[in-house]
Parts: sequence; C-alpha cells; structure tokens
Amino acid sequence: MNCAVLKPVIAVSVLAALTGCWFSERIEEFAGPTMGSTYSIKYVRNQDSPSLELLKRETDAILAEIDQQMSTYRDDSVIEQFNQAPAGSCQAMPGAVLELVEVGRVLNSQSQGALDLTLEPLLNLWGFGPKARVEKVPTPQQLAAARARVGMQHLRRVGEQLCKDVDIQVDFNSIAAGYAVDRVVQRLSELGVSSYLVEITGELKAAGKKPDGQPWRIGLEAPQEGQRVAQRVLAIDGYGVSTSGDYRNYFEEDGLRYSHTLDPLTGAPITHKLAAVTVVDKSTLRADGLSTVLMVMGTERGLAFAESMGIAAFFVTHEGDAFVTQPTQAFEQLFATGDEQ
Repeated sequence: MNCAVLKPVIAVSVLAALTGCWFSERIEEFAGPTMGSTYSIKYVRNQDSPSLELLKRETDAILAEIDQQMSTYRDDSVIEQFNQAPAGSCQAMPGAVLELVEVGRVLNSQSQGALDLTLEPLLNLWGFGPKARVEKVPTPQQLAAARARVGMQHLRRVGEQLCKDVDIQVDFNSIAAGYAVDRVVQRLSELGVSSYLVEITGELKAAGKKPDGQPWRIGLEAPQEGQRVAQRVLAIDGYGVSTSGDYRNYFEEDGLRYSHTLDPLTGAPITHKLAAVTVVDKSTLRADGLSTVLMVMGTERGLAFAESMGIAAFFVTHEGDAFVTQPTQAFEQLFATGDEQ
C-alpha cells in the first residue's frame, strides 16, 4: 500500500495498490515536493499516453507557478508583495489570484464569515501563520489590534487589480491546494490521461478505472492519536476530496488546548467537539474551502449548513473518549451500498 504524505490537518490515506504488469495498461506514479509538503500522482498509462517525464515536468511547472503567485512563505510571491504593501494600495494580479479571491468571497458570504482569506494576522498572532511568533494565548489588546486588520470587506477588485483599504494580508492556504489539484487534473486530461489519482498536500481527486477495472479507493482516516486507521473506504470517480481536522495541530497552555483552526467571527480557536470533517465535491477547490467552513462551524451548525447546501460531507465528532460519525444525505447518496468497501 502506498500512502501519501499528508498535511497536518488532513485525514485521507490513499489505498491504491500498483497493478501487475500482466495488463496492457499499467499504473505509473511520480511525486515531488510542493507548498512546504509533497504531491503524489498515480495514473493509468497505455501505449498512447505521454511519457512520465513530460507529465512530471508539466505538473511541476503548474505547482511552481501557483507557489510563486500564492505562497505566503516566500517574500517574492505575488500575494506576499501585496501583503507587504501599505493600506490603500492596489496591485495588478494574475487571473488565478483574482479567481481565488472571488471563490473566497463567495464562500465567505455563503458561510456568513466562517471562511476568511484575510485571517493571516490572527493566525500569526496565535502561532499558526507563516510569520508566527511562539504559540501563546494573546492578550485582549493584541487580539483587538489583529482583528482590526481582518475582513473580506477590506479587499476590493478594481479591474485586474486587487486593492486593500486597511493593512490586511491575504492567505490562500484554505483553498490553494484544492485549486492546485484541479489545475493539475485539467492538464493531465488535456494530455490524454483519463484515469488518475492526484494528491497535493493531502487534497486529492480521482477519476477513471484502474487496469483491473476497479475504481480508485481512498480511506478516511479515523482521528486517533499515534495511529492511522481507515475509518471508511470510498470509491472515487470524478470527485475531489478534502478533510480538515484539529486533532494533530494545536498547542496547550495552562491545561487548555488551542486548535490551529480559528473562527474568523471570534478571532480565536474553535472550541467545539468536531474532530474532523471530509467534503466530497466535483471541484477540489470547493471541497477544500468547504471543509474549512464546516470545521469552523462545528457539528450542529455545520451539518445544518451542509444539508441546506446539498454538500456531501462526513463529520467525526468527539463524544467522551470515542468518536461519533455523521454523514450528510448527499454523502450517503453519493456513496450508497456497493460504492464503498
């Protein structure tokens, strides 16, 4: 079994064994570093497929472009130059950046603020951002100062420019990996690859069948400390999958646990009992953003939101020393009996 290297909050493992060479088609794979983590791609190759070297070169080029445009961990990226500019600044932006800002604005509106692309000052303050200080509970004064620099209403698009009214900082970490998956999948399809499993920093999408006629399967990891156990195994064809969770990335102070997931409405870490949530959607970008939205909302509010929006989601909630799972109706319909094992 080949398991992908996952980002800290993700709970997805790949259960895609390599197929034997007795098939005329065969599974090939390549991987590499990206976005401070890794990517892994498996695909079915036949006699008409492009070379592995070409596919890897094209994938690396896409990921390098996204990193140069959207990374908050490098001072020379397009978005970091915008972040360093003073209040009242406008800057010309690539189409991809403007696209993600619009996606973030839609999700922010739909979720009544549960996702906010300008959260970076608060992430840094709590110790979870790209320019974080030590992990420590901030003072009320520090929290108020950071919150004054947060809010999608301070971000405006003027033609092909992005403008900011106050000293905000844009952070695409809640949606960039899902966007990257969709970009890579689009390029693979253009090059004639129709069966694949693409995973980038834990976000993934799969389509087509393996040479033995079986679908790609992925396991939703149970949120347990110290071990990785597949809680549910899903057959995926044409869908992106994103999982958010708070059970591995946190700090403790004075006996209290502080999650890396912040609620933009309070400026503080979430305090509810939702341990992890998985979203399945045709768009990996949308799945990525929605998994963050539902993680911020918590089980009760998140379930109600997901059901009202027809979102295929799978919630895992702390219940004493155990966990309770709750799928939405759309999730159950998508993975009806016979579509999982």
